[in-house]
Amino acid sequence: MAFLCTFLQLNIAHAKNDFTDLVTKEEFFLYKDVGEFIKYSPQVTVRVIAEESDIEKHGAGIVKTLTGSGCDRDGKMDDNQSCNAVYYKLGLKYRLRK
Repeated sequence: MAFLCTFLQLNIAHAKNDFTDLVTKEEFFLYKDVGEFIKYSPQVTVRVIAEESDIEKHGAGIVKTLTGSGCDRDGKMDDNQSCNAVYYKLGLKYRLRK
């Protein structure tokens, strides 16, 4: 288990430096557009604070989460603007190397 955690930490650290290494040119060109790129990016789930209406409806022990895409493969959920930027940067990198 320690090896797996270390491996994931190294991958995440590497991803922060150059995430483009984690999506190959061949994989990138399989996506028909940015929407498909976002759809097939790794999913990230985060815990968020429950709203008062959630607590009233489900009780004080409610746990609320959101799931979204981690487009830059750093283990954190990205917003749409960030995912678009990653897709654009990948496109620039791979189209220049055709």
